[in-house]
Amino acid sequence: MASLICLSTVCQRGIRPVLLCNTHLSRGLVAYQKKKRDVEPFPLPAGRIHAASSHSTAAQRTYFTKVHGLPSISPLVSSVEETPEPIPTTVKGTIPTWIRGSLLRNGPGKFEFGNQHYNHWFDGMALMHRFRIEDGQVTYRSRFLSSDSYKQNSERNRIMVSEFGTLALPDPCKNIFQRFLSRFEMIKPTDNASVNFVKYKADYYVSTETNYMHRVDPDTLKSKQKVDWSKFIAVNGATAHPHIDPDGTAYNMGNSYGNKGALYNIIRVPPERDSSTDTLEGAKIVCSIAPHDKSKPSYYHSFGMSENYVVFIEQPIKMDLFKIVSGKLRGKSINEGIYWDPNQETIFHLIDKQTGKEMPVKYYTKALSTFHQINAFEQDGFLMLDMCCSDDGQAINNFLVQNLRQSGEALDEMYNTMCQPLPRRFVLPLNITSETPLEQNLNTRPDSTATAVCRTKNQVFCTFEDLHGEDLKDYGGLEFPHINYAKYNTKPYRYYYGCGFRHLVGDSLIKMDLESKKFKVWRQPDLYPSEPVFIPSPNPEEEDDGVILSVIITPVKDKSTFLLVLDAKTFEELGRAEVPVNIPYGFHGVFNSSP
Repeated sequence: MASLICLSTVCQRGIRPVLLCNTHLSRGLVAYQKKKRDVEPFPLPAGRIHAASSHSTAAQRTYFTKVHGLPSISPLVSSVEETPEPIPTTVKGTIPTWIRGSLLRNGPGKFEFGNQHYNHWFDGMALMHRFRIEDGQVTYRSRFLSSDSYKQNSERNRIMVSEFGTLALPDPCKNIFQRFLSRFEMIKPTDNASVNFVKYKADYYVSTETNYMHRVDPDTLKSKQKVDWSKFIAVNGATAHPHIDPDGTAYNMGNSYGNKGALYNIIRVPPERDSSTDTLEGAKIVCSIAPHDKSKPSYYHSFGMSENYVVFIEQPIKMDLFKIVSGKLRGKSINEGIYWDPNQETIFHLIDKQTGKEMPVKYYTKALSTFHQINAFEQDGFLMLDMCCSDDGQAINNFLVQNLRQSGEALDEMYNTMCQPLPRRFVLPLNITSETPLEQNLNTRPDSTATAVCRTKNQVFCTFEDLHGEDLKDYGGLEFPHINYAKYNTKPYRYYYGCGFRHLVGDSLIKMDLESKKFKVWRQPDLYPSEPVFIPSPNPEEEDDGVILSVIITPVKDKSTFLLVLDAKTFEELGRAEVPVNIPYGFHGVFNSSP
């Protein structure tokens, strides 16, 4: 989610990550509105390669499915115990001995305190995981983040700190008058950093989207320091998806809220530090962008970056700041101030990384929602922006805990009203001048069906091309995209990896070849993989020389988690490390190659 909900001088809780797309916001259970598209997914064997059809048109489309008999995944969104000391795993197959380091994962792990339960999946307390790989063996440990939120909740055995979808009730120990007055207080930002592991200046942090992060020890997973973005720059938070240049410079985005309304801010964090205690020293805002509507800025979870530009996607998922600020008084959580406006266009803003200036040309497309970008690169006067996106943006409240724990027809119905996230490319022409002709497609790239048409000298309207064949829809589309980031981020590339979503969470792993639009799949019944993380092999000769790591969990067998290792080229299983613990379905992570 984007770093957004901290208002005026008092910070508000930022929105936490959303993974897919769609249904209709409501209180409690989602009120469903069926939409018709009778596509019956069918079982397909793991490892099969699927050929794409010819380039499809870029007309605005919304894809829905019709499935029956989805299995319950309730155990995947249930509280678990931490495993603070390393435990061995049972390796089956072979884990390459050249892999040396730790897969670090983050996500919710506790969904209640006492008799009070969190309403939303994203509200659960952060549980960090470490899979240490060395000499073909794996150990596992996990630890709850010792955030102030976690400690306060644990001490009182009740929910003391409001989260994205859960409003903390007034303290029953206070008298009636004090409880009444507490309704007029602003919601304080949580430091429950459950979204991702991020890296600044060679240190690891866990992050959500408020102004707080925690610096953690990547070996012990202990919190070393709580860090506040607003102590360094005038922002009220930052995303959990920074981009890193080859020299270690980090870029991120965060909102600020002041007398002049909201601003979107591009942040730069230098790689150097003067001492081991440095955190965000030297961070700067390189550019601030005014929202289309300053009282209702857009929500964003991440952003794109090419070699020379930061690409901000202003999508019509809107935050009603008045509703968010007044939420506690009205007894409403933050998620009820978020809404989808399909009548507004999506705007792409380009910011020059060197000058910090926003480019005068704005790029527009029809309403879409996006949470994760795949890659962005410049070539022959164009900027290619690849991302997973949906034609509807009402997904956030699908992920109420009670919805995720449904079964039978109710579960089927909710999934069938969800919009599939699909990989798409926009081609943005960079050399727009006063001489550029209007109402003419400027995309001259061969074999590309994307369009870019100047409406005025500073407005270009774009349509996308698909980065997949029609058969990807049989797997529910694709999200959690990853690439060979270290070598191919901001550069032309051929392969991306992700999770197929034929359920509310990922239920397959997919490798897509952009040249052929063919893809390979790893999928097994009742197994649910985390986002794939690519690890390059030593001295690689080709882009996909390496392995894919993914944590696999199941709701049908107790303590049957395993770390899966796939050959990234063939997408065949090399080995797995079985862990005798239960792990809830998580969000994001990184590989730490340090010894």
